[in-house]
Amino acid sequence: MSSISDNWQATLSRVRLAAQNAGRAPDSVKVLAVSKTFTLPALMEAAAAGATAFGENYVQEAIAKIDAWREQGQARFPGVEWHFIGPLQSNKTRLVAEYFDWVHTVDRLKIAERLSSQRPAHLPALQVCLQVNISGEATKSGALPEQTVTLAQQVVALPRLQLRGLMAIPEPEPDFVRQRTAFAATRHLWQECQQAGLPLDTLSMGMSADLEAAIAEGATIVRVGTAIFGRRTG
Repeated sequence: MSSISDNWQATLSRVRLAAQNAGRAPDSVKVLAVSKTFTLPALMEAAAAGATAFGENYVQEAIAKIDAWREQGQARFPGVEWHFIGPLQSNKTRLVAEYFDWVHTVDRLKIAERLSSQRPAHLPALQVCLQVNISGEATKSGALPEQTVTLAQQVVALPRLQLRGLMAIPEPEPDFVRQRTAFAATRHLWQECQQAGLPLDTLSMGMSADLEAAIAEGATIVRVGTAIFGRRTG
């Protein structure tokens, strides 16, 4: 079985090749290591291999992990970023605002307003992406595409937040061409926001199974868990 370090290097190679195939700079795509359900030693191994950002889905699990990291890992690996990438309920916004550097899953104004008011003044602005339900799935979180530009205009005006871009989790699709279709729709929406005067620079899209298609359509962050840490049990 390959190690986390080997998996990290293999993932970087995939990402760089996909970027080159898309005519992009090899370092134009950031790999976010999705570490939900994995233990601190696994994160330490990933950081030692070069990971600089971790994505977490579950607030309580993440807070315990971040606290432990501050005690055991921060001195060895300064500058690691923590990204919240799970569904965000109103009663959890304070913890997320206090602990995380990024939030990828802002899908309505109420959540953004709470994050804005609860972000501690001594911390840098919280970096946020709007989650878009690009495939229109009834069971999936995210703003509807037709609501996204208006939501972005509302969020960009809030203090203590910096709106960076859009995030999408399209419906799983094994076909590469069809994968690209959903990612292209997200990119077009991102460009609409830019044309409306919003300074967006981030497209968070693509995971272990479809990162090549996402990168072909302009992803700047890919969220990779399984290909780095192996299959999770939770």
